[in-house]
Parts: sequence; C-alpha cells; structure tokens
Amino acid sequence: MNVASAFAGMTKDEIKALLDGGTLTFYSVARPINANLPVDRSAVLVAFTFATPAFGAEDGEFETPAFAAHPVPAAHTGTPGFARACKADGTVVADFSVGPGVREIKLGEVSCSPGAPVKVASFKILADGDWPERPDYYNAHPRPGYSLPQVP
Repeated sequence: MNVASAFAGMTKDEIKALLDGGTLTFYSVARPINANLPVDRSAVLVAFTFATPAFGAEDGEFETPAFAAHPVPAAHTGTPGFARACKADGTVVADFSVGPGVREIKLGEVSCSPGAPVKVASFKILADGDWPERPDYYNAHPRPGYSLPQVP
C-alpha cells in the first residue's frame, strides 16, 4: 500500500475505514511514485465501489473487501498495473499493486476487455514500501517501440 501523505500516520484499519462508500479504480499504466500525484496517460480499466463498511473481517493474511457490485464490467481494454483507492468524496487514500506474483490485489482475469466482468480474487495489504517494482519503473510511461528504463 502506498498511502497518500494526508493519511500517512494512520493504521491499516483506519485506512480501510476511510474507504467506506469509496472507490477502487484500476489502471494499466505504471503507478505514480506516490499516491499524491495524479494518474495520467491511462483510462480507467474498471472501477469498483466499496460498500459500507468497505471491508469485513480479515481471513488470515487476506482482506475481505465488500463491493456494491461484484463482478463489475470493464470500461476499457488493458492489463491492470495498479489500483487507486479513494474516499467517497473522491479524496485519494492509497495505491495498491495489482497483478500476478507478489501483488496486493489479484484479479480473476489477466486483462480487461470492455463489458467483460472483472472480479477481485484476493486482496492483501502490504506495508508501505513493499512494492515489487523497480524504482526506475515508477511513473514510467511505456509506449510501443520504446523500452522501459534500464539499470546501468
């Protein structure tokens, strides 16, 4: 979890409570280096609305998110790279890693296609700074024909 600076001193349970009635929006671009920066160069792949309360009791190391609708039809085509969670008023709370492997959110699908259902298969909140991405990928904007940054 990469928490917005306004909520940096809060516990995991306090962060989860902020999301009551909020949104969890998935994007395909590399995540911004912190949750205070806007998402650019990406359309929303799919957006979930949290129920109130947003989370049930934890199941071992996994969270139990509650959504108003689940699954939700995708809006655009792409492979999710990260998710941004916002309060009901739209205030950004945190960013979460998405995908296979060591990620916080795993989906039932590898990619999104317009109108196809998308389902959150598991949700595990990792401590701030536990992102598996290389630091030079943060805020990257890969485009066809251009390689990602290389480590010297």
